[in-house]
Amino acid sequence: MSDQNFTLLQFPEKLAIVRLGPGADLPQWAESASLFSVTATATETSVVCATRSVPTKTPSIKPLTAFQVRGPLDPDATGILAALLAPLAEAKIPVYTLSTFDTDWIMVRLVDGEKAREAWSAKGHTVTAAVPARPPKKTNKADRGGKSKKTDKKSDKKP
Repeated sequence: MSDQNFTLLQFPEKLAIVRLGPGADLPQWAESASLFSVTATATETSVVCATRSVPTKTPSIKPLTAFQVRGPLDPDATGILAALLAPLAEAKIPVYTLSTFDTDWIMVRLVDGEKAREAWSAKGHTVTAAVPARPPKKTNKADRGGKSKKTDKKSDKKP
């Protein structure tokens, strides 16, 4: 197990893990958040998404809060999840994990968020509030120094 201390970033959005049938298309109500994921297996499709639009009768685990391990993490590192999940197991907190190319994510029920923070802090880990990344603004050609399709009628007139 890792002797390293980690920094976890807690994201503000309320999330859900939604169970869909095998081969299901992504529903229109599945809204993205700081963590948005679709995982498909032969027996189910699961979506991690914002809770706000999940239909009431759709099988789901919610509301959840997500913690991102500050990364990027070395893909050859070992014991990261073990070091972070052991304190939660000791505190009897159910967890849901997900890995991306750069890091690991740990989700817990919203009611267990503070308890998780305390369990990690007691083991020397740091938990801080995350600032969700905003997608880059779309620019048009005029913003990039190119010609825009839109023309200025005044500049087209001859003096």
